[in-house]
Amino acid sequence: MNPPVLRLPLLFTFSLLCGLSLSSAAADKKAAKAADQPAATAEGEKAPPSMPADHEAATRLQVFLDRANFGPGKIDGRFGGFSEKALGLYREAHSLPPLPAAPAPVKVEGQPEKTMPLPDISDMDLTSVKDVFIDYVVTEADVKATGKLPKEVPEMAKLKWLPYANLTEAVGEKFHVDVDYLKQLNPGKLDTLKAGDTLKVPNVEPFEIGGVKTLPLLDLIAAKEAATAAAHKKEKGQQKPKDEAGKKSTEAKGKVTHKAKDAKTTKEAEAAEEKPAPKEGLLTADQIAIKVDTKDNMLRLFENEKLVAAYPVTIGSAQTVSPLGEWKVKGIARLPDFRYDLSFLKTGERGDETYLLAPGPNDPVGVIWVALNKPGIGLHGTSDPDTIGRSASHGCVRLANWDIARLATHVRAGVVVSIH
Repeated sequence: MNPPVLRLPLLFTFSLLCGLSLSSAAADKKAAKAADQPAATAEGEKAPPSMPADHEAATRLQVFLDRANFGPGKIDGRFGGFSEKALGLYREAHSLPPLPAAPAPVKVEGQPEKTMPLPDISDMDLTSVKDVFIDYVVTEADVKATGKLPKEVPEMAKLKWLPYANLTEAVGEKFHVDVDYLKQLNPGKLDTLKAGDTLKVPNVEPFEIGGVKTLPLLDLIAAKEAATAAAHKKEKGQQKPKDEAGKKSTEAKGKVTHKAKDAKTTKEAEAAEEKPAPKEGLLTADQIAIKVDTKDNMLRLFENEKLVAAYPVTIGSAQTVSPLGEWKVKGIARLPDFRYDLSFLKTGERGDETYLLAPGPNDPVGVIWVALNKPGIGLHGTSDPDTIGRSASHGCVRLANWDIARLATHVRAGVVVSIH
């Protein structure tokens, strides 16, 4: 299979093993949604799921964890699953005692998923989340991020960008929120959503699809700093010495009017030249580490051996197992293209019929590709955040687009990724 074309900043090769096929994604999403549907009423209509009584308290915790970079998955107003895991890891990172084992989740009538009561977290200060929800006005940029999205791969391959299918999907991903919960927060508004409408959304740091192509990646920052330093050094070396007469004239004037001040300033300048002010540099690759736990489906980010972030992931299946062991990051691509090969997905053998799918939020590998030093394997986003933690990937480690974008800004080439 020919390698896909990756847009800025590097060119990598990755196979279909690391992406979720579009047909598989659709099937996974359909199955997940079917499992979530409430029972039909006597009239044959589906009863709308009710929100838990403590949904605002649960959302406050989810927003707090999300803002702290301990991702609880989709914000849905329910405690359990990834919220419980993220809370445990946050407490571990901040040297708080582990919470007692939570009681078994119970099924609440009218709710699509089992939920657990909130634990006692009175030793945590959640006051940083002043407002659990905020009002958001839908913008023209949101509208432009949407478009017609064909269901068939050959038709999708004709597009130059794979947009959000609708405004509900766009706003849901921007605020990391479950679409069903977004509907519950805004009854009757999503069916006719347009620019200028105001929605109630969780108060998380928004994910901006328009900002992905300019994400501040560590390697790019380092390269820019090195180029600037080299240019400055070259410019300094090419400077001509001052005219001696002019120099003496200036010095003489200085001695008459500001002798003491000039002497002090000169000494300070010389000291600064000899001992430049300390500057906090970028973390090196050996100061960063990523650990992916295949048992709890959580990715952990360490800086200087300290746990600083964690995100939910989907890993390989029994048929296409994520490669256990230690690997290294080769590089990061923002807004990658994806080469779709159904034959390779099903049989592991390259087929004659392949399609190059354009970048976009609905690209099968999402908006970021973090290549590892194992061909065809990497960390990447997804076109369907509903599948995170629900279904298996084809050998890679898959995150929600908003999480992989955050992770990418803390990673650079050479970072060790341990999958265990």
